[in-house]
Amino acid sequence: MSLNVGQFFRACNPSKTLNLTSPGDEQYYIDFSTVRGSDLVRELKRTITFSGEEPTCQLFTGHIGCGKSTELSRLRQDLEAEGYHVVYFESTDDLDMGDVDISDILLAIAKQVSKSLEAAKLRLVPNRFQQMLKGATELLNAEVTGLKMQVPQVGEVGLSAADSDYSLSFGIGEITAKAKDSKDVRSLLRQHLEPRINTILEVINTELIETANQQLMAQGQAGLVVIVDNLDRIDNKLRGQDRRQPEYLFVDRGDQLKKLRCHVVYTIPLVLSFSNEKENLTNRFGASPQVLPMVRTQNRDGSPCAAGLDALRQMILARAFPALSAEQRLAQVGEVFDSLETLDRLCLASGGHVRNLLVLVNYCLKKADPPFTQALLDQVLSLRRGDLAKAIDIEEWALLREVHRTKAVRGEGEYQALLRSLFVFEYGDAGQTWFDLNPVLLGAEELKSNV
Repeated sequence: MSLNVGQFFRACNPSKTLNLTSPGDEQYYIDFSTVRGSDLVRELKRTITFSGEEPTCQLFTGHIGCGKSTELSRLRQDLEAEGYHVVYFESTDDLDMGDVDISDILLAIAKQVSKSLEAAKLRLVPNRFQQMLKGATELLNAEVTGLKMQVPQVGEVGLSAADSDYSLSFGIGEITAKAKDSKDVRSLLRQHLEPRINTILEVINTELIETANQQLMAQGQAGLVVIVDNLDRIDNKLRGQDRRQPEYLFVDRGDQLKKLRCHVVYTIPLVLSFSNEKENLTNRFGASPQVLPMVRTQNRDGSPCAAGLDALRQMILARAFPALSAEQRLAQVGEVFDSLETLDRLCLASGGHVRNLLVLVNYCLKKADPPFTQALLDQVLSLRRGDLAKAIDIEEWALLREVHRTKAVRGEGEYQALLRSLFVFEYGDAGQTWFDLNPVLLGAEELKSNV
């Protein structure tokens, strides 16, 4: 079978997240659970399914680009197969990640939940919610010139998908879109909503979540699950004198985020796993955040991880030949690489960071048609190393040498310097975690004499 280079290029787009509810994307999915150290999706699912009608609230994190969104898509797929109505959404669609408050998150959840329920033709009668929206809209229209928003009136018969142009989600969307685009609108809206947070929670619970759960269960479904993705992208900036935004939202205000009366999964910034507030975070939510590690290409002692390398091979070859079996893809490796050794070297260079692997393939595709050669890969890795090295100062090179020696990262300072910049990756196996350098950096002159 010959390679369709254009299709391969599109399938290797580093910015595209796999949606496993789409057959076109499902064919590219590789299960990395055995080579990440644990099956976190299975753990998230078991917590939900074993809890029955008792609401749960779970936290999920990891490097940006390590595959969290794809794994959450798998969770959605698995839960829907168990009969749950799952509302998954990317919070970046509704929020400005540089400036987020609890009322913003709750409005985004209310918008996405009501939109999903309306599409499923569930009957909603959100009279109190509509009155709150009306009050907020009147305030904003009075204070901000040129702002004209419509809050549809809710009748006693309720809203369904047939009324989508005049639905609750439409009304909330009008407000959240304006708030995302304007700091002044966000400020005014928060002044109005923040003192009413407990009321907002009660209305979301009674008029959306409990109404939905009753109807879903009457239809033989298991209940409602909400998955809020991309909150891990919230800026780690100071909010006030001594609190950073992630600590404020998930530690100081965490009790409010967990009050929704349905199963909820939030992604959170990885920095919270290295913060002095981690124990307070755990106490707030009743469990530590689940951290998704990289795919292991090597074990802690430096020995090769054959299973991890094989899984990464399949990730690339599945994008080249999605219709073939794993064995058939390996037989076609010569269509994409000049040798299996070149493919293995590419996989090792990625460090098991799935988006990094796609970035490297994307570099190769922009420079030459397959089959890719060792010489091309050398060129791509050199360019990538140069891009990374530009951002590393003398003190950080010293930290990198220490991490390579000890396999450890300690504290928020080292996280900010090393992990957030993708200079260092986290790995896991058999309940143990360790850290090591992004393999692309191992060829840097600044490391050679000291590693």
